Amino acid sequence: MSYVIITGSNGLIGSEAARFFSEKGFSIIGIDNDMRSYFFGKEASTLGNREKLLKELNDYQHFDFDIRHLDKLKEIFLKFNEEIKLVIHTAAQPSHDWAVREPLTDFTINANGTLNLLELTREYCPEAVFIFTSTNKVYGDLPNLLPLVEKDERWEVDPSHSFAQYGIDESMSIDKSKHSLFGASKVAADILVQEYGRYFGLKTGIFRGGCLTGPAHCGAELHGFLAYLIKCAITKKPYTIFGYKGKQVRDNIHSNDLIKAFWYFFQAPRCGEVYNMGGSRYSNVSILEAIRLIKEISGHEVNLSFSDQARIGDHIWYISDVRKFQNHYPEWKYNYNITRIIEEMLKAAEESS
Repeated sequence: MSYVIITGSNGLIGSEAARFFSEKGFSIIGIDNDMRSYFFGKEASTLGNREKLLKELNDYQHFDFDIRHLDKLKEIFLKFNEEIKLVIHTAAQPSHDWAVREPLTDFTINANGTLNLLELTREYCPEAVFIFTSTNKVYGDLPNLLPLVEKDERWEVDPSHSFAQYGIDESMSIDKSKHSLFGASKVAADILVQEYGRYFGLKTGIFRGGCLTGPAHCGAELHGFLAYLIKCAITKKPYTIFGYKGKQVRDNIHSNDLIKAFWYFFQAPRCGEVYNMGGSRYSNVSILEAIRLIKEISGHEVNLSFSDQARIGDHIWYISDVRKFQNHYPEWKYNYNITRIIEEMLKAAEESS
C-alpha cells in the first residue's frame, strides 16, 4: 500500500491534492484541525471540505491533529512508516496581517510544525518525497523596489527590466527586506526544507506560491484575495482595497494546475529544489481588473471602499517566473487562465450562496 500524508488536507491545496492522488491509486492520510476557523472565523472553516472528502474518497483517513504536536504526528509515521511515499505539507498560518496578533502561534505552526514533519520523514520514511508549499512572501518587500510603472488598472514593471517579460525568478534575494512576521516564519520553514534536502538528502521540493486559488478556497478578508472578492461580489458584502489604488497585481494559479506540478515533481524529485510557482504571465490580474472581470462575466458589482494604508509586506506587483520548473518538467502545462478561474469560482460561489 502507498500512502500520501497531506497536512492542511481540508484546505484549498490539501483537498485538491487528496482527490488527485486518490485517483492515482494512493491512500490518503489527511491531517487538519481546522485552525483556519480560529484564524479567520467560522466563515473560513474547512470542515465542509472535510465532510466532502470523507464522503467522496473511500481511501481517505482523517486525523484532527495539530502539526505543532510532535508526539501526535509520530503516531501516524510509526503506524504507516515506509509505506508513506509522499508528504505534501500545506498546513500553515497563511496571513501576514494575522501573524502580528499572535507571533508565537504563527511561528510555531509555520516553522516548528514544518521541522516536526521533516524530522519524522527523515526517521520513518526517508525515501518519501516531501513537497512544501512556501510563499512569495519569503522575498519580503523587495519586489516593491522594482522599477514600477502605473497604468490605468494595474502596476507593471518597466519593460527594460529583466523581470518584465516573464516575472520574478528564484534569483531574487530573500535578504535586506521587510517580510512581515508571517514571511519570516515561512522563510524559516523554506530554508529548513531546503536544508533537509541538501544536508540529509531527502527528496524535498519547495514551491514558492503566488496566489493559489480555486473554487474550494475558503476566502477571508485577511487571506485569499480572489476568493474573498468573489464572495463579497455575490453576497453584496463591502470590500476594502488596502493601498496602491487597487492596481496591485498578483499571478493566480488554479489549485489543480499546482497539484499537477506536484505530481511531476513526485515522479522525478530533486533534493532541496526551489521553484517560484504561480500563474506567471499566463494568469495574472490586478484587483481592479478582477472587479471588472467579475462584472463582465456575472453582472455582479463589488461594493468598494478604499484605504490609503497598505498592508505591511504587501506586494505592489508580483508575477512568478515559472520557467525553471517548466525546464525541469517540460510536460507540465497550465489548464486555467485567469478568466476561466474566475468563471469557475463565480459558479461555485453562486451555487453555494
